[in-house]
Amino acid sequence: MAVEDRRSRTGTDVLIRKVDSHVAALRTGLHGPELELAERLAGCLRELVISTAQASAADRAQVRAAVHYFVLRRESQGRLLSVRSLAAAQRLVNRAARQLGRPDLTVEGRPGRDAMAPA
Repeated sequence: MAVEDRRSRTGTDVLIRKVDSHVAALRTGLHGPELELAERLAGCLRELVISTAQASAADRAQVRAAVHYFVLRRESQGRLLSVRSLAAAQRLVNRAARQLGRPDLTVEGRPGRDAMAPA
């Protein structure tokens, strides 16, 4: 049992580190509503990772997929997510939260059109 606990804790730590590293990178390029959305998505993902650490393999896989989608999603040539990518990640994360019985973790709101205009 202790080996399984250690393995799940390690997997949990890795996923949370991925989310945290990605948000740290986003902080250098995003501001205002986009950054706020990214931060809220990261908070939701962290909570989902923690709350499913002892859940079924299928539930953990769903959360892992949501984390990877958030962290690896690229729709532009740049290093950072576009606003459109954040909205797509938001839809996926919200769907995962609802399917896992955690509608309280859904992230509402999107960056407005002003957020997409170049600064």
